[in-house]
Amino acid sequence: SMLWFWETYCPNKEQREEPYASPLRSTDLSGLPKALVVTAEFDPLRDEGEAYAKELEKTGVQVEYKCYEGMVHDFFSTAAAFESSRVGLLETIETIKTELS
Repeated sequence: SMLWFWETYCPNKEQREEPYASPLRSTDLSGLPKALVVTAEFDPLRDEGEAYAKELEKTGVQVEYKCYEGMVHDFFSTAAAFESSRVGLLETIETIKTELS
């Protein structure tokens, strides 16, 4: 459950409300650089990732949001074994390379 993730990721409950723990908790997202937000269909963080992308867009930040259908949270880690995971990873790498060049 998400409670386990929060307890593992950020044991201090007060810190969970800080934007450093979850950028979506920020009161001002304006002025951030262009963003790529990647989630998976079966990702416990999918809804939060999608909401973050929408909030960035609302504040004028250029954002690209991708949700990979049929994938789980850590699908990048299985890219060596599964073509479906590799596609998402390679697309993300290409986006980052393009933005950094």
